[in-house]
Amino acid sequence: MRHEQLWAPWRLAYVSGDAAGAEPREAKYQFLPGADPDCFICRGIADQDDRGNLIVERTAQSVAIVNRFPYNNGHLLVAPLRHQGRLDELTDAELLDAQRLIAKYASLLERLMNAEGFNIGLNVGRVAGAGLPGHLHWHIVPRWSGDTNFMPALAGVRVIPQSLDTLWEMLHEANAPPPRS
Repeated sequence: MRHEQLWAPWRLAYVSGDAAGAEPREAKYQFLPGADPDCFICRGIADQDDRGNLIVERTAQSVAIVNRFPYNNGHLLVAPLRHQGRLDELTDAELLDAQRLIAKYASLLERLMNAEGFNIGLNVGRVAGAGLPGHLHWHIVPRWSGDTNFMPALAGVRVIPQSLDTLWEMLHEANAPPPRS
């Protein structure tokens, strides 16, 4: 019987339970008022290393991030800059800005990756499945016909065919302004 190996090194921190403390607190971070230093979204926002934090875009109110523990290829997170855990804590401007980023990246993933559909969702509160209940974030999960197979059911494994860094580069290039003539 032939066995193939699946390589997904970004999953180790999640599987081993080290995901929450994977990044040390450092003085270089410039946290926003009300930010939680233990929140990976707040740390990413406070740090200027967008590539290292997989941040593909920052706006005045929100941020788009490649998910380190994707459900599917192209899985992104969109979050407000402020550390808020409830929808009614966001301003109208924050809600609108986040929705605009969600629409932008759904369209971009459809164009760049030929996504045929999306699961776009928000888990509010730990009992609703929020892995980070203190900082709202929407999931954008591209879908393709036949993208679910026997691997999750039989082996408890999802196959993600693209590295997170390659996804970040693709989205970063798509966001780059055109060269000046």
